[in-house]
Amino acid sequence: MDVRNLVAIGTLVLGCAGAACNRSTATTSESPRDPAVDRAAAEQKERTDEVSRLSQRVAEIEREYSEKNAEVASGAKTATTALREEVREDVDNVKRAVANLGTTTPDNWWERHEEALRRTADDIEADVKQLARQFTPPVRPAPAAVEGNAPFTSRRDAFVADLRARVEAFDAALDKVKASGPRETELDDTRARVKKLGEDLDRLASASADDWWNVTRARVTDYVDRVEVSIKRLDDNKPRS
Repeated sequence: MDVRNLVAIGTLVLGCAGAACNRSTATTSESPRDPAVDRAAAEQKERTDEVSRLSQRVAEIEREYSEKNAEVASGAKTATTALREEVREDVDNVKRAVANLGTTTPDNWWERHEEALRRTADDIEADVKQLARQFTPPVRPAPAAVEGNAPFTSRRDAFVADLRARVEAFDAALDKVKASGPRETELDDTRARVKKLGEDLDRLASASADDWWNVTRARVTDYVDRVEVSIKRLDDNKPRS
């Protein structure tokens, strides 16, 4: 065969192979993306951005707390010791809550949420006892055993019912308390905490397991909001004469 023919045939074969490779590459690069993957990435970015935003708010809270606390410590403003300790604890806890939000997942959210609400109820009860003096906790019958693999709604309903009884007892006791001056500020702060816990339970009562992020984010965001208000109450009394 003529050498020129061999060269032409070889060139044609290489050209076809190259064209096939290009078509293969184009097909691969133009293959549709998985919508589920894109959605998961978008949701993760939203969660990361929210944690970052809340972290910035917490940094501002720490700064404002330092300023307000310095005024109270100097004697320029008044606040009860109990309120000061409560706010200091809240500032520490809100930092932890935002940090935990960043590592919350569908697998660990319920345990964390339950623990946070129980701890809040225990803290409120201690304050109510101090304010009401004669506060008697509600009779709480032993809860029905709920297996770890029971439906989410069963565990949710049992938990909500238990804490709701405590919230009602807190409200009843605080309704009988009369206070003025710094003690009134402390009373208002405790009432606000009881109201917030009740709102958390209302939200949780209709939540599904798929709502894990919205429920957790709402709890932490509301906590940040409340700590900001509590800090402002540190010096909302008149200066000492």
